[in-house]
Amino acid sequence: MIKKILVANRGEIAMRIFRTCRVMNISTVAVYTHVDRGALHVRYAEEAYCISESPEDTSYLKPELILSIAKKTGA
Repeated sequence: MIKKILVANRGEIAMRIFRTCRVMNISTVAVYTHVDRGALHVRYAEEAYCISESPEDTSYLKPELILSIAKKTGA
């Protein structure tokens, strides 16, 4: 059974996943960039990790970085 999930997305898609996880008692992890630090999906997740301080970064497209956070958090 899945106990924790990392959502490497943002906006409405991430919120739908987080809401479903909450109903299913699955812990959630969000990743975000500096620009998204106050976004709803970041505040709604149980854990959140900044993957870049740069406003013009493509960190969401760096799978090795996101996978390292998933491993670190047990997601």
